[in-house]
Amino acid sequence: MPDFSFLILYVDKPPNSAAFYAGLLGRPIIEQSPTFAMLPLRDGVMLGLWSRHTVEPVAAGAPGANEVAFTVADAGEVEKLHDDWKARGLPIAQAPTRMDFGTTFVALDPDGHRLRVFVPEPATTP
Repeated sequence: MPDFSFLILYVDKPPNSAAFYAGLLGRPIIEQSPTFAMLPLRDGVMLGLWSRHTVEPVAAGAPGANEVAFTVADAGEVEKLHDDWKARGLPIAQAPTRMDFGTTFVALDPDGHRLRVFVPEPATTP
């Protein structure tokens, strides 16, 4: 099995997206070219940002068809990140809301990808 995994988003301009995610997540850009950039997320997971204009084979999906989800420790952190991301100018697709899986909000990155922040509810047994 591979040592690490990649989450890849197809973006318009990888260097711009890399700067956006580096600032938003506080993670360094560890690779960058005009068509691809990469940042470490955590525990062997990398965020790849590949130019939608050069990816092979051509990708058919549109931004917003999937989402990147980030868990946080509590509902207070959901609110704090919501306020921070809103102040940064990210469009908010869903304000903080309590759902059956936990408290959550959804913002959009500059390419329209959905970014969900949530605190998971404790698992219940049937």
